[in-house]
Amino acid sequence: MEKKTSLNKQQYAYQILRSRILDGTYSPGYRLVINQIAKEMSLSAIPVREAIRQLEADGLIQYKPYSGAVVTPIDKNQYLETLSTLAVLEGYATALSSQCFPIDKIVELQKINERMKDSLEEFDFVRFGNLNSEFHDRICSRCNNQYLLENIRNTQNRLDSIRRMGSAFKPVRVKQSIEEHDELIRMLRESRPFGEIESFARGHKMNTVLSFQPQPEEEKTVRFFER
Repeated sequence: MEKKTSLNKQQYAYQILRSRILDGTYSPGYRLVINQIAKEMSLSAIPVREAIRQLEADGLIQYKPYSGAVVTPIDKNQYLETLSTLAVLEGYATALSSQCFPIDKIVELQKINERMKDSLEEFDFVRFGNLNSEFHDRICSRCNNQYLLENIRNTQNRLDSIRRMGSAFKPVRVKQSIEEHDELIRMLRESRPFGEIESFARGHKMNTVLSFQPQPEEEKTVRFFER
C-alpha cells in the first residue's frame, strides 16, 4: 500500500512540474530546487526527485554542473527557422486543399477547435498541441500533392524533435491560434480565393514565430496575413 501511495505522490509531482514547464511557468533554463518544490507541494523530497528523473527521461529537464536540475533550454533559432519553413509549406498545402475540401469535413475541424478550447481551459497543453497538429493535418492531407505532404511531415518531425529538447510553448499565443482557426474555417466554408487562404494559413504559423520576438506589447498583435 505504501508503494502505491508513494507512486501517487510521484505522479502528482510529475504532473504539476510537467504542466508548469509546458505552460511557461518554468521557462527554459529555470533551476528546480527540490526541497523548495517539495515544501510547496507538501511532499517529501523523494517523490519530487523521482518526478524530476522522469521529466529528465522525457527530455524536459537536464542536469547542469553546479546548477542541478534545470528546464531544458531550447535552440530558439533552430526552432524558429523550422517553424518558418513549415509556415510556407502548410500555407501552400492549405490553399491547395481549399480547392477540393469537402464541406461536411468542416464540421470536424470545428469540433477539433472546440476540443482545443476545452484543453486550454483544463490546462492540458499536451492535448492542445496534439489537437493543433490534427487540425492542420486534416486540412493539408487533402492537397493531393504527395511530395509536398512528405516535406511537411519531415519538417514536422524535425520540429517535434526540437520541441522534445525543451519547452517551446507560448501561453499568450494559444488563444490567438484558436481564433485564427475559427477564421480559417470560415474561409474554407466560403471558398475564399487561393491566394487569400495561402497568405492567411502561412501567416497563422508565422504569428507563432512573431510571438517569440522581443518587442513592445502593442506590436505583438501585428498579423503577417493582412490582406
